[in-house]
Amino acid sequence: MTENTKLIHGRTGPWEIVMGLEIHAQVASKAKLFSGAAVGFGAGPNEQVSLVDAGFPGMLPVLNKFCVEQAVRTGLGLNAQINRRSQFDRKNYFYPDLPTGYQISQLYHPIVGEGVVEVEAEDGAFFNVGIERLHLEQDAGKLIHDLSPTESYVDLNRAGTALMEIVSRPDIRSPEEAVAYVKKIRTILIYLGTCDGDMEKGNLRADVNVSVCREGQYAKYKATGDFSHLGTRCEIKNVNSFRFISQAINYEARRQIEILEDGGKVIQETRLYDPTAGETRSMRSKEEAMDYRYFPDPDLLPLEIEQAWIDEIKANLPELPDAKRRRLMADYGLSQYDAVVLISEQAKADYFEAAAKGRDAKLVANWVTNELSARLAANDLDFDQSPVPAAHVAQLVELIETNVISSKIAKEVFDHVWNGEGSPAEVVEKHGLKQVTDTGAIEKAVDEIIAANPDKAAAVAEKPQAIGWFVGQVMKATGGKANPAAVNDILKAKLGL
Repeated sequence: MTENTKLIHGRTGPWEIVMGLEIHAQVASKAKLFSGAAVGFGAGPNEQVSLVDAGFPGMLPVLNKFCVEQAVRTGLGLNAQINRRSQFDRKNYFYPDLPTGYQISQLYHPIVGEGVVEVEAEDGAFFNVGIERLHLEQDAGKLIHDLSPTESYVDLNRAGTALMEIVSRPDIRSPEEAVAYVKKIRTILIYLGTCDGDMEKGNLRADVNVSVCREGQYAKYKATGDFSHLGTRCEIKNVNSFRFISQAINYEARRQIEILEDGGKVIQETRLYDPTAGETRSMRSKEEAMDYRYFPDPDLLPLEIEQAWIDEIKANLPELPDAKRRRLMADYGLSQYDAVVLISEQAKADYFEAAAKGRDAKLVANWVTNELSARLAANDLDFDQSPVPAAHVAQLVELIETNVISSKIAKEVFDHVWNGEGSPAEVVEKHGLKQVTDTGAIEKAVDEIIAANPDKAAAVAEKPQAIGWFVGQVMKATGGKANPAAVNDILKAKLGL
């Protein structure tokens, strides 16, 4: 099979992939959704469990107001409708990590309604993904199976932890778009401070609903809103990395196409992605709402929010990624590509702005997104952990702009700065790395090299590009410190170009 952004070509013709995602984001809160128990990663088994979380009889849930505020803040960041009246429901099922026998969630009346998110594709184009809803719910505990060959253990530390489930419309059309969408949601949440986005710890994970249909059917769905034009969907649960999201979608789409092209029928079910085998496996048939016997939680009154409180939260929102991207392009003259790379991490964008004041913004952006980013990644460091402060990058760019050092020497200077040898100016002085701008000294080196290579000098008249060899020799003779522009000008004059 071959594919482009929207189509996969099977044996019998092209197919379209259609996806909707359910992103589960752990609310950045010090306490759980309905109890005062602490929330934190790395605690010992069952050390962060209240009587409410453990499902003891007679224990009543008390809603955490801060978690509600975080959900409202997220809804506003997703350009979504905030529902002033919402309701908590009980989702009933039995599993060892759910001591109450039900999960408190919001099915019928979520706290956040419809919204839209603008996402940048790999080719730089933008596409919109509709948000169907965001609701609050409590997490379950965790089963541990690898401590004994015959027993499983239950850790309830996560039980009751507040989650925001962000449900998209089926507007995602390729694995690349799915990854770009999750990255965008993650970035928004981190900017808002409502979730730390740590996928390794399970604080952000996605359920991916995948279906395939014949070419043209998706357009009919968009025109009519009739889901019957789309194929039967399968849900891939709890995918917790961008790479796994892409791999799971690719495998699942091909699996469904093969079934349909062989004359079979795709069964609606919940599946699990096995990254070791690179395949999805069936977990259970897909449940409907009726299977969970949802009903309003009798221990929790409907949640009513005042508009004044929503307005107050909105007034205190930080600058969000899309607004920051547009401002960086307008204020610093950056390209869309550079701005998108910078705003992908809030700390990276902040670092750039601290370094770019009064400097060549494009040059600063290049150093931040290339040399510094690569060095931080290689050392598993974030921008807020950088051993090179923004002021040092600003000074390095200033030294390049004022011709104190060349771009090539700047990389050597950066190495010394990274290793803690001081500021760029101190390093240049200490190691004698100032650029040679004395035209007399450069001219002397040029004369010596031309005199030693008369044949090559004569050949330059017929092959002007051969001047590059002379540039390299002059730079070598001056220890790489000669001003490249001056070298080129003097060589052209001496060689009659």
